[in-house]
Amino acid sequence: MIRIAVLASGGGSNLQALIDAWEAGSIKAKFSLVFSNAQDAKALERAETHGIETVSITSKGYAGTREQYDEQILGLCQDKKIDLICLAGYMRIITPILIKPFLYRMMNIHPALLPKFGGEGMYGHHVHEAVIAAKEKESGATVHFVTEGVDAGPIILQGSVPVSAKETPETLAEKVLKVEHHIYPEAVKLFCEGKITVEHGRVKITL
Repeated sequence: MIRIAVLASGGGSNLQALIDAWEAGSIKAKFSLVFSNAQDAKALERAETHGIETVSITSKGYAGTREQYDEQILGLCQDKKIDLICLAGYMRIITPILIKPFLYRMMNIHPALLPKFGGEGMYGHHVHEAVIAAKEKESGATVHFVTEGVDAGPIILQGSVPVSAKETPETLAEKVLKVEHHIYPEAVKLFCEGKITVEHGRVKITL
């Protein structure tokens, strides 16, 4: 049984989408841990409601380095024998301390069609504002593996939505979020079924 840890900083709607797919029997796995860097994250409440263990270590004002912080997360994941880490609105850049042991076993969901509109500073409303400013005709969401380059890991799945002439960051965010909630559980399902491999830095899906 694949053991999953989810890292989240906020409301946890993507966490909820994963939990819903799990409880529906689509994702054959065990959600062993939900971790947050914010003690008041609603994601923690969502996890507790579904009987998933939660841990929170506040990052604001944390006295140590980013590496020391990630060492604590790594220790938690190793203790739980975690097979897959899912980032779900986790608002911190992961260091190699955590990335290397989980290379191609850590996923992230990004609210744009990577490689466009990725990298440092490209998160949340900033992404949607940039897409509209660039007069893009479409946007969407991307599930990708986490590597040391921000938003640069191998792409697993993408889904697109049209961008209308009257689009606002808020309306675009709403459309993209629906795509996120569809493709993230699908990517995790494929991983748990052993259908995802990475060859020469590219994802191969066996159906």
